[in-house]
Amino acid sequence: MMNRLENIDTFIKKEPWLHILFWLIVLFFPYLKFADKAGGYNISLFHDMVALVCDMIPSYIMYLWFFPLKNKKKYIILIIIMFISIAFLYDYLDGFFHDEPVHTRLSTIISSIIKYISFSLLFFALYSVKEIYRKQVEFDQISRQKKEAELSALKTQINPHFLFNSLNTIYGSALKKEDKTADMILQLSDNFRYLLVEGQEDKVAIHKEIKHLKDYVELQKERLVNKISLEWYEDIDNYEQHVAPLLLLPFVENAFKYTSVLSQKHHKILIKLSLNKKQLFFECSNPYNEQKHTMDVQWQSSGIGLKNVRERLRLLYPKKHELDITTKNGFFHIKLTIQL
Repeated sequence: MMNRLENIDTFIKKEPWLHILFWLIVLFFPYLKFADKAGGYNISLFHDMVALVCDMIPSYIMYLWFFPLKNKKKYIILIIIMFISIAFLYDYLDGFFHDEPVHTRLSTIISSIIKYISFSLLFFALYSVKEIYRKQVEFDQISRQKKEAELSALKTQINPHFLFNSLNTIYGSALKKEDKTADMILQLSDNFRYLLVEGQEDKVAIHKEIKHLKDYVELQKERLVNKISLEWYEDIDNYEQHVAPLLLLPFVENAFKYTSVLSQKHHKILIKLSLNKKQLFFECSNPYNEQKHTMDVQWQSSGIGLKNVRERLRLLYPKKHELDITTKNGFFHIKLTIQL
């Protein structure tokens, strides 16, 4: 969209020079046409400049005034009168350059009107192209503003879910009066700094996103210390590669959410993250039991996360991502590929 905007700005700046070049071609074309003929072009330059002015007047009245009008029908008669008047004016001025008429007055007037119509059609083509391009730029701007508004709304949904889940973890630690509670609060503070600063950016370096995910995972490991067994795999070829922030967090939240309600211990949560030549691959799997409904209110409220991330992927990476979510053999699997 920015390329279109820059292109139309560049054209507007250069357009006067294009007009000057066009009229210079019109003015000197007869001289070039008859350059290799015997006697050349024997009409004076001043005569052709008078003719050029008579050509320019109706052309720019049409281009600058008539074509932008919304109700053109009201002024058709006026335009016809203008063409005829300028044709008569040119015929009158042309008489000063000839001792005897070269053509009949009627043929000169009709020829002039046809020429004015031809130039007007040429300028209408230019005006139409500019209008189509301008409307496309406006449409792109409206689409971009709508997209930004939708993304902003989706981001605001992430923050409360993350807050509820993290505070629930710290609350459990505080009830037990554990020494690590203060460190967990500090960790939560760092996470919220990320949400409120980097999380509001369009793109962030992937190492920042990974650190944020790891901080979140550490908070949840503290809460589910004996219930989960986490396996984290990471293979990144460029830690400075930029990616949309907070895309992966809902998936990780989802993994801890459904594992937290299971009985027994040491449930396996697998998280794989790789980046190779701007292709990001994320995989997350966790045990899953559809029959389990005993879940903390805070965890239940975060269910909007997957719907949220689908929408963000659609807006941020249209036709550049592939998301596969399946449940098989008691496990919930997520595989996401994004071409950055």
